[in-house]
Amino acid sequence: MIGFFAAISAVLSWTFACSVWRRESKNLLPRQINIYKNVLASIFFLPAVITISWFSDVTSIFVLMISGIVGISIGDTLYINSLKILGTRKTLSFEALTPIIATTLGTLSINEIYPKKVWIGSLIVSFSLMMIVRQNTFKKEDFSEKNIIGILCALGSVFCAVFAALLSRIILISSTLTPLQTTEIRLLSASMFLFLIFKKDFIELLNNRSITKKKHLNLILSTLLGTNFGILFQQMVFKFLPIGIGWTLLSLSPVFALFISKREGDDINKLTIFYSFLSFIGVAIALT
Repeated sequence: MIGFFAAISAVLSWTFACSVWRRESKNLLPRQINIYKNVLASIFFLPAVITISWFSDVTSIFVLMISGIVGISIGDTLYINSLKILGTRKTLSFEALTPIIATTLGTLSINEIYPKKVWIGSLIVSFSLMMIVRQNTFKKEDFSEKNIIGILCALGSVFCAVFAALLSRIILISSTLTPLQTTEIRLLSASMFLFLIFKKDFIELLNNRSITKKKHLNLILSTLLGTNFGILFQQMVFKFLPIGIGWTLLSLSPVFALFISKREGDDINKLTIFYSFLSFIGVAIALT
């Protein structure tokens, strides 16, 4: 049950944060938002650093650093860029791919054996989310050169997220590191990587006077929810649940994004609502 409630909490946190990041991406570059949130999130969880035995489990820490760079530095930058181009619901809709990808990777790479009901549940969730995508999410005019870049960014972020999650799952079940410790290691490595690669953007961000106090508050709140608690809840999911089941739950973000879709100009019809309920049925099958 811990894994289940952690997954739902992560989904709610991400959905709210995505809406804020998308709004702020009109004034800031995606990589600047990523630097902002990761540096800030690292500071929030900084006390966890003193609890980590940095020299006793070097291999695990190194693997988590790769997970942070791939999943947070690269994956989140692609993700925010997709949010800027496509919007929250369209970007989240690409998570329809994650249940099947994660379940397959879990089986092939770390020998997690899933009963048939998990595969059936994952397929139902993926099918439901893909049908939600079809419900006026993309129109013919959406497939412009710019939007294709957004689609590629969304797909890239999905693969980065699943690969990074797989690495986290391996460390969480094979070491004594806690979800909080693994979260901070991933955040620190992501922050250092982004700073080294985009140092100029970080300096420009600090000198950007167009960021009002209200925007700072929005970014701070979205960082706490979407980055700190979002990643912490995610790590808890991969601590207590197999990666396939965990990602099946975490992929429900598009359903929760329906609550903010009208604010972003997306229409919701009866079929969208039907497939949203169907996705929850898929989750119930996978978990029972």
